[in-house]
Amino acid sequence: MAGTFGRTFLTAEWRCLAMLNYEIDPAVLSPLVPKGTELDRWNGKTFVSMVGFLFLNTRVMGLSIPFHCDFEEINLRFYVRHRAADGWRRGVVFVKEIVPRAAIAWTARWLYDENYVALPTGNVILRSEHNPANIESVKYFWTFESKPHYIELVTRGEPSHFTEGSEAEFIAQHYWGYSSQRDGGTVEYRVDHPVWRVWQAQRGRLECDVGDLYGERFVSTLSAPPSSAFLADGSEITVYKGRRIA
Repeated sequence: MAGTFGRTFLTAEWRCLAMLNYEIDPAVLSPLVPKGTELDRWNGKTFVSMVGFLFLNTRVMGLSIPFHCDFEEINLRFYVRHRAADGWRRGVVFVKEIVPRAAIAWTARWLYDENYVALPTGNVILRSEHNPANIESVKYFWTFESKPHYIELVTRGEPSHFTEGSEAEFIAQHYWGYSSQRDGGTVEYRVDHPVWRVWQAQRGRLECDVGDLYGERFVSTLSAPPSSAFLADGSEITVYKGRRIA
């Protein structure tokens, strides 16, 4: 179907989004900023996030592809904005996205020039015995060069809506994606979803060979404890077909 932001490319559910956030020197990200965008900041701070979540009930152009509907994704991302005719659009740039199926990675690389890689992945999600809707902890794990890696987050309390103007709102409420192309241009695409609820984190941890997987530029930042962490409940999402802006 075609809508305000073009033709629908993908529909799915994103669930149990564990977000570990790290303040970073903007100079580290500057070479990765797509043409036509600039780094987005919250209270003068620049962030990268390690995000693990469940991709469920996936349909591409309305079609469900057997064995490719439900899977984990783990990504490293940062935040940009683009001035469009309707004002500033706040978006996300992915440094690398990990999925378990080669066909998923190939499709994303071909259509959007996104840096997807296929690696073995898995998850463990623990829910409260008394209230299964309340998530107590999540762990997303993957294997790279025969070594185990993971994101782990233990929640605190009950989920709630964002506080307006908070860091959590800034991190989670970006509705655009931007991807640098091989020829130096940029593709923009819209992602629609309702506002999510979040659990604050009692503890968040990343175990990862950062240098080999993401590059030496991220070692110092991602080797330190996250500056914040939270878990978003997620929702149904719609991704629209991308268009070039540069």
